Amino acid sequence: MAGSVTGMRAGRATVTVVARDIALLALRLDRVRPGLIESWTGDPALRRHVRDEPRPALRELAAAAERLRRTLEYVDLPPVRRAFLAGELQALAYAARETGGTVAEEIRETYGVVVRPGDPDRYREAHRRVAELLPGPGPLAARLAALRSADEVPPPQRARAVRALAAALRDRCRNVVELPGDEGVRIELVEGRPWSGFTRYLGAGRSVARFSADAPLRAGQLARLVAHETYPGHHVEHLHRAAARDPERALSLTHGPRALVVEGAADLALDAVVGPGWGPWAADVLADAGVHTDGALAEALDAAMLPLQHVRLDAALRNDPDAARDHLRRWLLLDDARTERVMRFVTDPRWRAYTATYVIGFPLVRAFWAGHAPRFRRLLAEPLTPAALVPPAPPGSAARPSPERGLTATDGVDHAMSGRPFC
Repeated sequence: MAGSVTGMRAGRATVTVVARDIALLALRLDRVRPGLIESWTGDPALRRHVRDEPRPALRELAAAAERLRRTLEYVDLPPVRRAFLAGELQALAYAARETGGTVAEEIRETYGVVVRPGDPDRYREAHRRVAELLPGPGPLAARLAALRSADEVPPPQRARAVRALAAALRDRCRNVVELPGDEGVRIELVEGRPWSGFTRYLGAGRSVARFSADAPLRAGQLARLVAHETYPGHHVEHLHRAAARDPERALSLTHGPRALVVEGAADLALDAVVGPGWGPWAADVLADAGVHTDGALAEALDAAMLPLQHVRLDAALRNDPDAARDHLRRWLLLDDARTERVMRFVTDPRWRAYTATYVIGFPLVRAFWAGHAPRFRRLLAEPLTPAALVPPAPPGSAARPSPERGLTATDGVDHAMSGRPFC
């Protein structure tokens, strides 16, 4: 298109032009790599323009990404906005490569963090804590399987339970985050998807939140999932992004550094608006909808099992599917059906690297938030990337966050599917 940075001197480039050209690059790449864009709320003429073009070649798009990267160096921007645009370009450049890399490489280039396998000693400690919460005879896996089965929400009651939780969370959300008067979420149940929940912004303050009708949704975990997708999770983040004036916010990539922060904030949503005691609170809401669960036990188990979330990333990083299955069964204490459901996600070419957004995103965002409501609002309103959330390293040393934070980036400055995959 006329006026793109490819036809102008870099010194004259503006952020508006660069943001538009990044959007054009992403829209073109999305034709070759469908699903790359989570949403586009900018000028619909750009999408129509790209749709009418000849299908682009990946090598041309890779070259365009490199030209835009060089141009960005000449644009005067605050550090947060510059990091956001640089991260988007790095993710787009990786997507334009004609040959794929390892899962670890894809995570590094796409989300801006370096990952490594989890610590089995932390997994053993998590098993010990779960065993204390579920005393009794027989193997721990069998005791947990019995709880999971007993706690599953009957399919006929799922829609009602989800809607009740969304309404209650919306009321709590208003105490932390301002909501426009005309916003709303439509709840749908769908079948045959590899995720538990997925939220898409429709525009004009409206979203549709879809929840799996065939996944084994547990009552004790449902509040965290609904908060993740609706209030103050993905739906509310969409509202903030749509209201942003910065032109680059019109584009939301499914796979980019910002996705890790967005998923982390969505996983934090229940803690941000309800906080300690969310288990009994959710149990009361569900009881009014005809669903019963032990809220206190659900909250305690959620905390005990949190270190086991890294097991999913371990499985995604493994090249051997049989070894990945054995790892999931052993440490997540899953039966065969649940193991296969997790395997569908962590081996799907489109979603395998996305596992890192949950595993790394939540502890990183939680440490940044530290219980402060203004920081949670920043997570929703500003284009923060992972590097912006990590405290600077001491002079002369590499930042190595503690295991409690769960962040596996090596130095802290490495450069929207939605729904934490519960089990």
